[in-house]
Amino acid sequence: MERNQIENKYKWSIDEMYPDSQAIEKDIQKLKELIEECKKFKGILADNEGNLYKALNLSEEASRILQNLYVYTHMKSHEDTRINKNQADATKTDMLSTELSMATSYIVPEIISIDSNKLETYLQNEKLSHYKKYIDDILRLKPHTLNEREEELLAAVSDLSGVPENVYDMLSFADLQFPEIEDEEGKKVRVTHSNFSLFLKSKNQRVRKDAFEALYSIYNQYKNTFASTLYGGIKGEIFYAKIRKYESALQASLFQDDVSVEVYDNLIEAVHENLHTLNEYSELKKKFLGLDKINMYDLYVPLTDNFDMEIPYEKAQEIILEALKPLGEEYLENVKKAFDEGWIDVYGNEGKQGGAYSWGSYDSKSYILMSYKDDLNSLFTLIHEMGHSMHSYYSKNNQPYLYSGYKIFVAEVASTLNELLLINYLLENAKSKEERVYLLNYYLEQFRTTVYRQTMFAEFEKICHSKVENGEPLTAEDFTNIYYDLNKLYYGESCKVNEEIGLEWARIPHFYSNFYVYKYATGFSAASALSKQILEEGEGAVERYKEFLKSGGSEFPLDQLRKAGVDMEKKESVDKALHVFKDLVEKLEKEL
Repeated sequence: MERNQIENKYKWSIDEMYPDSQAIEKDIQKLKELIEECKKFKGILADNEGNLYKALNLSEEASRILQNLYVYTHMKSHEDTRINKNQADATKTDMLSTELSMATSYIVPEIISIDSNKLETYLQNEKLSHYKKYIDDILRLKPHTLNEREEELLAAVSDLSGVPENVYDMLSFADLQFPEIEDEEGKKVRVTHSNFSLFLKSKNQRVRKDAFEALYSIYNQYKNTFASTLYGGIKGEIFYAKIRKYESALQASLFQDDVSVEVYDNLIEAVHENLHTLNEYSELKKKFLGLDKINMYDLYVPLTDNFDMEIPYEKAQEIILEALKPLGEEYLENVKKAFDEGWIDVYGNEGKQGGAYSWGSYDSKSYILMSYKDDLNSLFTLIHEMGHSMHSYYSKNNQPYLYSGYKIFVAEVASTLNELLLINYLLENAKSKEERVYLLNYYLEQFRTTVYRQTMFAEFEKICHSKVENGEPLTAEDFTNIYYDLNKLYYGESCKVNEEIGLEWARIPHFYSNFYVYKYATGFSAASALSKQILEEGEGAVERYKEFLKSGGSEFPLDQLRKAGVDMEKKESVDKALHVFKDLVEKLEKEL
């Protein structure tokens, strides 16, 4: 379907941000002027409080305009990636982003170099008090900040650090072609990234096996190239960590969120202690599917035959408003705004960016892009992205621009909490045993792939980085052995760990965003605890939760979550989430 065939009520209203190209050009010119103004304060920030304030104020104003331009042009390009003009506009804002970064690269090192007593005096100025937390955060980075020239060089070559990921993307998504297999009807179908997961859910084990072996046969052919790109990405992270005087790449990554390495280690430890429940779930699947043994390509098969929930978009809106009732009337009114005021780009069209996201600038709505398909997965995607949008909405309406952006560590909490409230609502209102089994299986798969699987990814990253930091070069064979052994650890008691799974590391794009995936697991764990409190305690827990949403980036993530009611520095917080998984496995066993 072409985009012009979709009714406007199903499209987002991003053109409110820039109604025409003249409006875009006006902001571009304004931004260029601000960039030049920013350069004028280089070398004189320490001279007086006025210079410091003007530089910070100009930088903030420029950043806010850039954010609006960047978000709009990229979202516009995602509507139809075939339109060259939109791609060109997005590229233009990429370049402006680099320009602003270079023009302001002096600010951090100059603030760090200001005498602490002088800086404290400057901050007594009423105007500068707005920047106190911003400056405090910079001073946290003092031991890890280089001199002005070195920072300028790092800003100038920042694009180089993205080369391994770019090569991976081109090789994996543009150049690789997978073999054909026969589908359930015996028709020849080529395996692709998009249909691979569908093949793994096939009721026909021969189809699952053929797709699994076909995909990994190609990754096996290119494993040395993939190993080179991943090794290069890891080396790059270690280089930046060393040059900024961190103990490790892991510490460097966690430091940005003021998260201790213990949080990362506690997650892995808690999951290790609860692997028996994961294996019980796999055994349950094996028994239900009537298999002598369960292979890695059998893990994704649904437990219900031909059960499907058809959920049109309008019905999805009704379900979401019912499911989110525990969050109170105010929250629901804001969700209704999103439905009624053009926040959501609902359906797919030719050339539209795949996947789903929630995005927006400080001065725009918190938009959602997706391709709704009238099924349960789309319902969960919509309520997930709505969680992100509500988090952004509350944050932007309660924090100034400078402190409105929340950290990625907490980014998945609001979205996952919405999903948990949805599954609770759907299970309570299930009309048959088949529906309950379907829903329990759906949610257990979400849990398995978000907590157990992402923690396994996190452990793989930690092992690989540690080896490279200790001077060990890693080859394709090394990556494969590490990954295979982890699958044996996680699934070995209940599954046949097929040799091909050792190559899965080569197809995981998250490994190029180092030490990111653990946040999915911690976010899911935090959301499990908070949703339980909301359902059991009611208003008090809801108010704490909304304060968390409103806090944006004004505090560090662990402090925000503690105030909401969950302490992620305690292993028990992850244990509690894993106990939820255990309870659901027991419920499923009773249903089966």
